Amino acid sequence: MIFGIAAQKIIQPSVTLVFRQHCGFRKISPLCTSTSIRQIISKKYSKMTYQIEERGSPNTIDYKLYIKNENGVVVSPFHDIPLLADNTGKVFNMVVEIPRWTNAKMEINTKSCLNPIIQDTKKGKLRFVPNVFPHKGYIWNYGALPQTWENPELLDEHTGCKGDNDPLDVLEIGYKVAKRGEILKVKVLGTVALIDEGKEQLFIANMTLALHEYSFYLSICETDWKILVINVEDPIAPEVNDIKDVEKHFPGLLKATVEWLKIYKIPDGKPENKFAFNGEPKDSEFALKIVSDTHEYWKTLLQKENTDGLSIVNTSLNNASTIDGEKAQAIVSESLPLSEPSPLLPEVDIVWFCIKSHGITFKL
Repeated sequence: MIFGIAAQKIIQPSVTLVFRQHCGFRKISPLCTSTSIRQIISKKYSKMTYQIEERGSPNTIDYKLYIKNENGVVVSPFHDIPLLADNTGKVFNMVVEIPRWTNAKMEINTKSCLNPIIQDTKKGKLRFVPNVFPHKGYIWNYGALPQTWENPELLDEHTGCKGDNDPLDVLEIGYKVAKRGEILKVKVLGTVALIDEGKEQLFIANMTLALHEYSFYLSICETDWKILVINVEDPIAPEVNDIKDVEKHFPGLLKATVEWLKIYKIPDGKPENKFAFNGEPKDSEFALKIVSDTHEYWKTLLQKENTDGLSIVNTSLNNASTIDGEKAQAIVSESLPLSEPSPLLPEVDIVWFCIKSHGITFKL
């Protein structure tokens, strides 16, 4: 592949609206899931509405977005917002970090008290995902499932790699462009397993070495599950309950999802990302098991004496790390007040083009 650049803006795709003309509003169909999985997931659920409080200047390292419940109490999107959104065990809360078509790499800050959403940085610079043609920014609403944690101390039974130490990533495919900090009610459709940072290549290079070298590979590669979901309020949601329904109603989206995840780091000089299962998406039952497991791992995180830098401060769990609303607001008030956004650099709109050439990857 040869990557070149052109300083131009991409028109935002409208493909997500094309196949909605025939969609009517119906009662949401039951989600296919086993009783055992529903029983494993905690039955505590949320009917709360949420609001946001922004601090600092957007597009700077000072920017923070805090989430508050309907009573105005600051909550942690990692710990306080319940995983379940209703009492059926089939609908989940999703914390939106990155609205579709945007480039700023926003994330829940797992190491700061109350876990505000911030913009990720690398070497002191704000991170923006590149536009790799024909895509513009993120091609889904991107976020996380609260009260989940990919445990870095365990090797995943499916991938042989450890967890990435973050909440589960979520890709929401509905038509609505969500807002940063919004809490969506979603149902799980399937999952793709990304092997982070392309560390599989390390094993290939060292495959002739001793067995302990292979174990070393297993210990450093990270599984980064991407859970595919849809907003239950989407008009087409009643017809989309499993991974096969995604291909039927969103033709080409699964292929584009794998392609996007595979190549989006190449403009930054990194190799293609690798996948478990050769990039094949797994169905909703498989994905629900991942959600259930990571919810249990999150529970163990709360019990740890040493969380290795992760903040488990909360305002609702009534444990040793719980603080009251007054202390929580004091933490928020330590940040700079909200101010005008800093202008984005023109480089954010650069478009990268991919040309296949003899199976060899180059970068200009």
